[in-house]
Amino acid sequence: MIKTLSNNISFLRTMLYLSAFVILVVGALTYRSITEVTKSSEMVTHTYKVNVELEQILSNLKDAETGQRGFIITRDSLFLDSYISGRSKINNSFAELKVLTRNDTLLNTNLIALNSLINKRLIAFQTSYSSLPKDDIDDPTFISNFRTGKSLMDSISTKIKSIVTLQNNILQTRKNEYESDLMATPLLLFSLLLCSLILMYVAYNNIYKNIKKLKATNEALEIFKESTNQSEIVSKHGSWTWNVKNNVFTFSDNLYRLIGEQPQSFKPTIENFLNYVHPEDAEQLSEQVEQMKEDVELPYIYYRVVHKNGNIKHLKAYGKSLINEDNDTVLLGTTADITDEIMSFRALEERNMELERNNKELSSFNYVASHDLQEPLRKIQTFLSRLEDEEAENLSSKGTKYIDRIQNAATRMRLLIDDLLQFSRSNKADKVIEESNINLLLEAAKQDLAEVISAENAEITSDTFPTIKVIPFQIQQLFINLLGNAIKYKAEGRTPKIVITHKVVDAEDEENIVKPKKPFYHKITFTDNGIGFEEQYAEQIFTLFSRLHNKDEYSGTGIGLSICKKIVENHSGYITASGQPGKGAVFTVYLPID
Repeated sequence: MIKTLSNNISFLRTMLYLSAFVILVVGALTYRSITEVTKSSEMVTHTYKVNVELEQILSNLKDAETGQRGFIITRDSLFLDSYISGRSKINNSFAELKVLTRNDTLLNTNLIALNSLINKRLIAFQTSYSSLPKDDIDDPTFISNFRTGKSLMDSISTKIKSIVTLQNNILQTRKNEYESDLMATPLLLFSLLLCSLILMYVAYNNIYKNIKKLKATNEALEIFKESTNQSEIVSKHGSWTWNVKNNVFTFSDNLYRLIGEQPQSFKPTIENFLNYVHPEDAEQLSEQVEQMKEDVELPYIYYRVVHKNGNIKHLKAYGKSLINEDNDTVLLGTTADITDEIMSFRALEERNMELERNNKELSSFNYVASHDLQEPLRKIQTFLSRLEDEEAENLSSKGTKYIDRIQNAATRMRLLIDDLLQFSRSNKADKVIEESNINLLLEAAKQDLAEVISAENAEITSDTFPTIKVIPFQIQQLFINLLGNAIKYKAEGRTPKIVITHKVVDAEDEENIVKPKKPFYHKITFTDNGIGFEEQYAEQIFTLFSRLHNKDEYSGTGIGLSICKKIVENHSGYITASGQPGKGAVFTVYLPID
């Protein structure tokens, strides 16, 4: 968003520069056009003035010539006035032409030649009427001088016409150039103005789009701001910023609420905020704030605040610095109300203490079960044994039957107590997981069941296991229970056969692994050919004290498979069972690979 805004600003700046450049070019061309028009106008005026002065000179000469002729004919000196005044006027015209043509070398040369001819003509005027005999206009000398004057007058007239023609030609050339410029300049100005309008339209269109985007962004920001406010209220946290350069703080609305005040009810400063801090935490918090100003970082800190109604709240604050667009360092912080967490933690501590007391009571129970409860059983069994040895002949058949039942009940009671102890000891607490040779643990389990295996002629085959991280004695107990369970529930007239396999599997490929904690698992499968069970009991058999058969048919307490499940769960694994009545059962253990 910031990058897009920056690009738009750069684009608008470029459009502004281009528009300003076009306007300057238009202004320059307009100034040039006006200058050319002015110059052309001045040149026209200049040429006109030169032509007028030349015509005036020719006119004055003609007046002088007319006066000369009138004097010759009438001998009236009044006619010489036009000659005398014409000379003065001609000199004035030449003086004006000198000013007008001071920068025109060619015209100056022509004017010098013209002036020479005029001087000769004026001298010829004087010579003509001076050499005229009294009343004799047929005098050859007079006629010769008179003709010379005429010839000079014709030369002067020709010279003046040539100069006027030259000036007119120059004027026409300048007129053509001016008309060419006059034709090109409007077209160029129109093109530039059109470009300027296009640039202005593009800039306007871009500004309009940016305004729409800005409006949409502002609306989104308003929604985001409100969403953030609601989020802060729901999550019980507030935010704050500190501009390091200006030493200015800003607090969000909910930060005020966390300390029991209305939003923006006081100026956001550290000094004002400290007024709400618990007296026992104020000094420490002040030191942490000073350290924050020095390091421009704020690690997690904890303190308490006191509301006006006396309620005490526990807060946690954290701050992280960043550099804004103005290259100023700003610390962004968040403060959360963790009162509920503190209360929950304290409640958890109390529960843990209660659990610890319960564990101690359970340990006491284990002690009682292993000593106090078994001691009476041992005495019962001892006295029953003595009764059978010493009073067997004195007992009736019914008495002997009752003694057998008591003996069986006592034996079963001892087995139940032993299984309960084993179940309680299968807890993971204080047990270390270590790299273990599973093959050795399996062999140790076989040794514990050697008598049963030999008595039933059980056949056990297994794969070679890798080293696995386990609690060794628990995994050994797992093997003992699963192997013992398979042998105990053998099919009548069938030699027990147990096959143990191992492979590494992907958790995603095993439907029995629900919400796996690891991607790969060791899969250990125990397959037997025993009596099996109905598939509907696949989950029930792992329940404590659960039995699928009458105790008179198969011995046991219903705790063995519960112990297996607890051991596997201690290893964050899974255990499942499946079976078919009369064909056998399959127990699958999944142990995670770290």
